[in-house]
Amino acid sequence: MADEISVLVVDDSALMRNLISRMIEDTPGLSVAEKAMNGYFALQKIPRVNPDVIVLDLEMPEMNGIEFLKERKKQGIDIPVVILSSIAAKGAEITMEALSLGASDFVQKPSGSISEDIHIVKDTLVGKLIGYGGAYRKSKGKKVLAPSEYQPKTPSEKNSDIAVHFKLAAAPPVTPAQAPVRARYPANTEIIAIGISTGGPDALRIVFANLDADLKIPIVVVQHMPVGFTNEFAKSLDRICPLEVKEAEDGDAIRPGRILIAQGNKHLEVEKKTGGAVVRLSNDPLVSGHRPSADVLFASVAMNYTNHSLGVIMTGMGRDGAQHLGTIYKEGGMTLGQDENSSVVYGMPRVAYEYGHVMEQVPLDKMARRICEVAKTVR
Repeated sequence: MADEISVLVVDDSALMRNLISRMIEDTPGLSVAEKAMNGYFALQKIPRVNPDVIVLDLEMPEMNGIEFLKERKKQGIDIPVVILSSIAAKGAEITMEALSLGASDFVQKPSGSISEDIHIVKDTLVGKLIGYGGAYRKSKGKKVLAPSEYQPKTPSEKNSDIAVHFKLAAAPPVTPAQAPVRARYPANTEIIAIGISTGGPDALRIVFANLDADLKIPIVVVQHMPVGFTNEFAKSLDRICPLEVKEAEDGDAIRPGRILIAQGNKHLEVEKKTGGAVVRLSNDPLVSGHRPSADVLFASVAMNYTNHSLGVIMTGMGRDGAQHLGTIYKEGGMTLGQDENSSVVYGMPRVAYEYGHVMEQVPLDKMARRICEVAKTVR
């Protein structure tokens, strides 16, 4: 179908190429443009098949994923790339290098380079392909199919991020509800909480690189990312951000000039104590389909900081964070949401805006400036 998002699958394993292709073909709105066994053949096929998004293995003969990304950059190819990465510690470092070279995002292979159980990450993979491929098609003035034939079979599928995405795609234009009643007026900001998902790695690079060096307000972040990768991700952000960025550990102090990133597969909450505020990590059940969950973070921030908080919801598939961004608003905190045009997936921020929980929609290139302005305003 002309409006389907076409995917180029690049992996040296014929088994993996076939398994990944089958998942893509089974998803309404996606199709396989072509398959390639390494980066060299992928580069040859791109001009002919003109895909909307690329799934890329990292460890391949002749031209591996990193070498492909360098050559892609050299040739000025702007087709988004989603990495399929192994779970090794070394894999985390290489994956972050891939992101720094222009890859949009990554999905963790469940069991090494050849994962016969790759179906475990199907929803995560096809969600990112729909998000990045759809955004690319829109940027080129092409239509994106909103598949009405998508029929979730189980309760979990009906509540999945992909189901929400398709439902939003078929919905009428965004109309915000009346904003909730506030318990109190906003006061000086003492903490900033950010919830973000698909499109997040690139978006956070842009925001964090442009934050003011003298921003003295702590920041806590939930970025949906698997376990084993958030430490390297935090390190990569720390290299470009004027503030300290680190992966959160249980009991870490929340202090001025520090950004704490939630660990993969751990909820992050804040707790005010006599000696100062700290973060708490937990293995509590998934919330809004995720752990870490932006809803968990926002609810905790609202409870502990009430009207001294700033909540920010950014690009992401599904609705995580949309409900409890409203709790921050009700308690008197300030709220910002990323706008539609600059979001890879206008899901999480759209739902929050429709609920009436977003005070102001902000484009990505102005988000760092607006966060600093709102946070520094004396009230």
